[in-house]
Amino acid sequence: MGLSVLSHPQDKEQLLTYFETHIMHILNWLAAFSPDENGGITRLLYTEGWLNTQQALAVKMASHGLETEFDEVGNLFGKLQGEDRHAPSIITGSHIDTVVQGGKYDGAYGIAAGLLAVNYLQQQFGKPKRTIEVVSLCEEEGSRFPIAYWGSGSIAGKRDFEQIARLRDMDEVSFTDAMRECGFGEGSGRSSRRQDIGAFIEVHIEQGAVLETEKAAIGIVDAIAGQRRMKFEVTGEPNHAGTTPMHMRRDALEGASAMIQELRREAMKQGAPLVATVGQLNVQPNVPNVVPGKVMFTVDARHGDEEALGSFCEWVMNTFKRLAEERDLAFSGMEWFSERPVPMDAGIKRHMDEITEELGIASMRMVSGAGHDAVMFEHICKAGMLFVPSRGGISHSPLEYTAPSELAAGVLVLAELLYRLGYGEER
Repeated sequence: MGLSVLSHPQDKEQLLTYFETHIMHILNWLAAFSPDENGGITRLLYTEGWLNTQQALAVKMASHGLETEFDEVGNLFGKLQGEDRHAPSIITGSHIDTVVQGGKYDGAYGIAAGLLAVNYLQQQFGKPKRTIEVVSLCEEEGSRFPIAYWGSGSIAGKRDFEQIARLRDMDEVSFTDAMRECGFGEGSGRSSRRQDIGAFIEVHIEQGAVLETEKAAIGIVDAIAGQRRMKFEVTGEPNHAGTTPMHMRRDALEGASAMIQELRREAMKQGAPLVATVGQLNVQPNVPNVVPGKVMFTVDARHGDEEALGSFCEWVMNTFKRLAEERDLAFSGMEWFSERPVPMDAGIKRHMDEITEELGIASMRMVSGAGHDAVMFEHICKAGMLFVPSRGGISHSPLEYTAPSELAAGVLVLAELLYRLGYGEER
């Protein structure tokens, strides 16, 4: 197709330098609104810091010539109106909330990248054929209240006010009261539900070390991994650690340990993108001189392919049961959480492949092991994601870091993609 944002190939480095300088300016500016006293950034939904950030972003969007509007849950939109007012909007952005003591890149980078890319396109090419919007989603992390994807889920019709009516945070503040205190809530503004979106593009830090290890500058997300969470209980017989011979023991912890080791071996054998994690372990009676009588533990398994994930989880159940029977241990297991893999749009992925090749930027296809707002948007429109590297794979931490040059490469690819979708012929 050929590039559109570069007049000449030699302009690439100059444009990357421009994006590098400006993306760091925006990210540092955003980080200043919600510093955590213990380091990093804590910007939880419907807090003073969250509200100040969204309001400041609205002013900045307006200064860039965008029409700004909040919806009733506090999602902020900056709109660059297109010539065809009836065509579905192209939206880019991410979430503005953080975890406790988070970093300044997670979520915020997608908003900053969108703002910078759209501002550049407007300056260079004027009004697009189709409306392009930058969104600062109110919430994704689930850090304050026990619900996630509140922003994107409200837009997609997967979250509603009934779901949050009884929710409270750790300080017993109700979700509804916190929302109202910030000026939002049911009937406070435009309905969050959207049915006029043609595509959603989310740019995000990887939050893993794959791109850094593979020396790729851009990750083109094939799919967001499905998740299965299971919990298991292994029961043997608690007994004296000194007087019970080894061959007479019904050691629940030894049995659970065998299961965990077998889980790792099989996950390593199957390889990426499958991952499996034992994240919680409870041993009873959990004292030094008693053979453990009961162990409860969890398994979190993720994969980008639904059939492969289901097959692995079936293997887990059958293998754990066999290992328990071999040791004369009682065993029970259940799956308590299941979320299907979400493939990203094939056309958007194809554009990203072409763009990175034409720009000479090293890229790779990959599965996202973490959930993102694109999961929700996929229900109502085409959705695509691109990643930039995270140093050491660190995220959700004040130590999270991506080099400015890598951030700039993501903005450049996003700008070209938005040009194709908003200014080009293809819808």
